[in-house]
Amino acid sequence: MAPKKVVIFGSTGMTGKVTLAQAVDKGFHVTVLVRDPARLPADKKPARVVVGDVLNKEDVSKAVEGQEAVIIILGTNNDLAFLLWDFQKVPPPMRPVTEDHIRMLQVLKESGLDYVAVLPPHIAADKPFTGTYTVKVGERGGNVISTHDLGDFFLRCVNTSEYDGKTATLFQDYTAA
Repeated sequence: MAPKKVVIFGSTGMTGKVTLAQAVDKGFHVTVLVRDPARLPADKKPARVVVGDVLNKEDVSKAVEGQEAVIIILGTNNDLAFLLWDFQKVPPPMRPVTEDHIRMLQVLKESGLDYVAVLPPHIAADKPFTGTYTVKVGERGGNVISTHDLGDFFLRCVNTSEYDGKTATLFQDYTAA
């Protein structure tokens, strides 16, 4: 049976709000961990709200308790994110953030957990949902993915083991969509 109890970390961000709305619309029993519940969308409420901080172990433990899947959509709050690209091409000011993401990916790989590491290119809030995006496993590709298609892929991963233990990049040519 496909998991239906899912916790979303980052549900008040650009992609998180879209993913939350899609999860609610698809019937998932959604829990979110937020610092400020007032930042949640008024029209798509999760079933459970845990108020806390992702940097607090007890808050995270409370949020994941009883869940069948976890979606982490925590961003860098920076339009110039060069995460996990060719390190030699990363601008020096962004290298510490990139190094941290590389370290986190390695910890995830060594964790023994079922996971999918999604490495999107530019994430665009102004592009539509298509559901026909390209997924590359173990390699980079494309230039852009919409928040809507990215959220769709996160939820797709909850219901399949196809991408477990892999890194995936997804993208779409929205000029043809």
